Amino acid sequence: MSIDYIFNKNLKEPGEGANLNILTTEEAEKARAYHKSFKEYEPTPLVSLPNLAEYLGIDKLFVKDESSRFGLNAFKVLGASYAIGRYLAEKLDKDISDISYEELRSVTVRKQLGDITFATATDGNHGRAVAWAAKQLKQKAVVYMPKGSDPVRLKNIQDLGAQASITDLNYDDAVRLAEKKAKENNWVVVQDTAWAGYEAIPTWIMQGYATLAVEALEQLQKQGIAQPTHVFLQAGVGSFAGGVLGFFASRLGKKMPKITIVEPEKANCIYKSAQIGDGKAHNVSGELDTLMAGLACGEPNTISWELLRDYAAAYASCPDYLAATGMRVLATPLKGDDVLISGESGAVTTGLLHLLMESTTGNPARLRKQLGLGKTSVVLLISTEGNTSPRAFRDAVWYGKYDYKNESRDKKQED
Repeated sequence: MSIDYIFNKNLKEPGEGANLNILTTEEAEKARAYHKSFKEYEPTPLVSLPNLAEYLGIDKLFVKDESSRFGLNAFKVLGASYAIGRYLAEKLDKDISDISYEELRSVTVRKQLGDITFATATDGNHGRAVAWAAKQLKQKAVVYMPKGSDPVRLKNIQDLGAQASITDLNYDDAVRLAEKKAKENNWVVVQDTAWAGYEAIPTWIMQGYATLAVEALEQLQKQGIAQPTHVFLQAGVGSFAGGVLGFFASRLGKKMPKITIVEPEKANCIYKSAQIGDGKAHNVSGELDTLMAGLACGEPNTISWELLRDYAAAYASCPDYLAATGMRVLATPLKGDDVLISGESGAVTTGLLHLLMESTTGNPARLRKQLGLGKTSVVLLISTEGNTSPRAFRDAVWYGKYDYKNESRDKKQED
């Protein structure tokens, strides 16, 4: 079992395709300035893995480790906190640049705004981020999780004071449930996907995610590297990928790196949209049962899709074993490289890069050649989460589950 991929034959230069105005340097810096007003803020590490780079046959490899972000073990809080901050600022008729986190959580502002409940659907990380941001700003959160969600992730959300439950729905139907309940109860939906009539908050979430791209670029430049040549970005609905890609396209223009969008093969709505090739976003349906729970989404964010359609170099649809491979590679590094604890959604890009550089035939070798990956390549990966599901981490890293030869056997055992 290997990968399916599409190389973008309609790739456009930045500015010639989808509008990049929502992810300019100014907008990204505005988001980071807001994040800096949190006492918990500090840039997450950009980890160099020189020995793994040499082993794979590339010049340099960097992994941005989001496991320490605001103490929440994942990057998602960047989007949720900024979107909620923007929402509250607008309720006060203020620009987010003119009000800090401390002011938004003050007694005076709390009295002005009254009780607000933020609702969302999540496999875990986004819901935890919404719950945390709501608690910090002295508001409430209600979280709906799709079937199969890890109870550990549910408890992490509940421990932050949110009302949270695991439903018997897939992710996309859980989103619809959150929207329905929000309308019935006058709650505010904070979802990192967009649809007709719901675009402001998803835009703010994407801008919040751009904070990590700003950090990564600065961290590379401090090491004398102007920008990476290649970036691999995970996509569920595509908001994270769109936020990072959009910033790089806006900031770097024609010098932007070649960006590959990476999805689970059982929840590959961006890949399918590119495959159909009519320029429109298309959904995938079904159980969406993948090890990569954070990427188990069947309906693209309509805003980010246009950015990914026009400016991504390639789209890869990956089996679960690649996520497990990435987890093992990062957790058991070559001598001299740092240990990185990455969850299943965070590590799939490492697994894919490993496959591309190790393969001599088939789709992986063809994609490597088309991307121009080789001895002069500087590759940036984002480990979007740490060990957020101990059960999945142990299965993959300790017990060797989800490998190439035994993936189908493991799936039968689960069933």
